Amino acid sequence: MTDRQKQALMTAGLNLIGQALSIYDSDLRLAICNEPFRRMFNLPKHLTTPGASFEDTIRHLAVTGEYGPVDDLENFVKTRVDQARDFEPHYMERTRSNGRMISVEGSPLPQGGWITVYTDISRTKRVERLLRARSEELSGQILAHTEELSATNRELAATITALEETKRQLTEIESRTRLTAEMMPAHIAHVDGDGYYTYSNRRLNSVMPGRPSDIVGRQMAEVLGPGNYPTIEPYLAAAYAGDSAVFEFTEDHASRRIRAALTPDGAGGVYILSMDITEETQARTALQQSRRRATAAQLTSGLAHDLSNLLTIILGMQGKLDKMGLGPAASELIAATRTAARRGGRLLNRIADMTGQRTPRPQPTDMHAVLHELKLLATPSLPRAVGLSVLDNTPDQPLMLDPGMLQDALVNLILNARDACGTSGQIIVSAHLVGQTWIELTVSDTGPGFSPDALTKAVEPFFTTKGGEGSGLGLSMVYDMVKLAGGDLRRANTAEGASVTLRLPYRAAPEVAGGLALLVEDSEDLRPMFRDMLIGLGYSVIEATSADEAAAIAADLPDIALVLSDIQLQGGATGLDLLERVRGTGLPCILMTSLPPDHALHRAALARVPVLRKPFGATELAALLQAEAAE
Repeated sequence: MTDRQKQALMTAGLNLIGQALSIYDSDLRLAICNEPFRRMFNLPKHLTTPGASFEDTIRHLAVTGEYGPVDDLENFVKTRVDQARDFEPHYMERTRSNGRMISVEGSPLPQGGWITVYTDISRTKRVERLLRARSEELSGQILAHTEELSATNRELAATITALEETKRQLTEIESRTRLTAEMMPAHIAHVDGDGYYTYSNRRLNSVMPGRPSDIVGRQMAEVLGPGNYPTIEPYLAAAYAGDSAVFEFTEDHASRRIRAALTPDGAGGVYILSMDITEETQARTALQQSRRRATAAQLTSGLAHDLSNLLTIILGMQGKLDKMGLGPAASELIAATRTAARRGGRLLNRIADMTGQRTPRPQPTDMHAVLHELKLLATPSLPRAVGLSVLDNTPDQPLMLDPGMLQDALVNLILNARDACGTSGQIIVSAHLVGQTWIELTVSDTGPGFSPDALTKAVEPFFTTKGGEGSGLGLSMVYDMVKLAGGDLRRANTAEGASVTLRLPYRAAPEVAGGLALLVEDSEDLRPMFRDMLIGLGYSVIEATSADEAAAIAADLPDIALVLSDIQLQGGATGLDLLERVRGTGLPCILMTSLPPDHALHRAALARVPVLRKPFGATELAALLQAEAAE
């Protein structure tokens, strides 16, 4: 049996009970009521629909005279609402404005809210008055009424027992349903035919940052805001018309990617399920680009091999022709042919770079350092009258990025901007976060801007506006890098020129834990420098100059959090021997060396632990420690 069937069965059962019944939740919103409740108080439909406000119901009853004359309506309503918020078990009897007597019995629920049962006791009260007035004259009638009253009491007791069981089952079902809904990593909601939320599992804020979570009773357009609602409105209209819809959109606050499903409820409302798929989208984008690169590599590898052989033959033949002494005219043709062949070789190398196996290798990256180095790297290649400004609004914390690929991409864009500016102009590189979702980098210039053709085709391989001077692969390689990282690239013309914007996923690097570090270095000149680096990263430092001394310290001090050791040390033992001696202790170890990469000890160390090549600075050491922490 489905939840809907259970709900319908429960409602039908409650409607058969002679007493009026209502249940309100802790937010003073109606959870459920039966038909006798609506009839007893002659309530309109919107006040007997789940989600109806207790305050609105009290105000309606007061206005219609249920409580008799009320001098100060708002104060009367406020008092009743305050009493409901501090709900206490109670039983009372009162005379309604129509002269009938009712009893009111209320009990709080364990999950918050309360249940109230209303019983019409007018007949019972008439019997009591009759008994008092004609106790001797009407003994026969008294006996009959007494028996009737006893029967009524028995029926009432049975009804109360049934209500208690119903209340228990309702409470249990409501508790399980709410707990399940609130644990879902998605926002689940229902809106009525006018677009007002009647239910929410309070998860909207986790799916769409900046949006409220307490939304029941509020209008959908108000809650989602003018940046999101117009996107959703056509699908909502289709759902109201009876068509289910599943779609994706980018919300306006933090540019997170949202997938939403709208399902008609068959009664004029719509159920809504929405979830954050930003990381899924980023991963999907990276995977699609990897597949494209693999396909391109398969298509071009054989062709590039054959072309490379042909170019080698051409260069060889031109060399032989040059030695034949064919005269100045022939020499010029030979030189031009050689230049063209070498340019073709460079083009093949760039194609190999694009379709090769290089993939992003994110590591903790200081964006301030990357942008500072970018300006130092790019400025010498610019004409004297072309200025370069870097607007750095990135966070101080390290981010997980591939700094080499990112810097290559930005340099490429700066060189394109330089060519667009000509002999004078201005290039601006700006970087900032978009919510906690993206890091956005824009390179803009004061050149003539993109042509309509370039706006459409600029990222296509071999498209160039530089004639024979361009390969048409620069922006394609930037696009490739961004897509492999799960990001996006946008091109636009501005009032001053053109801009290219890169959006890369925002990933904060994990922090280095700190603690006690064992520094093993036999150079008196280098040891103080490495000690200062470790202290600057939050470590306390204990030092050793040999593998034997370091192994003894590691055995005596169980609190060591890191070993940083040179490979070559005093005595006969090396840093590799030290690794063997501390094996099994779980100590994180990093080796450092000035040995060349092809040295046997260097190769052996790389196969086992991270190795820092001397010289290195605090930034490189911190990046390696953070990369280790991330793993």
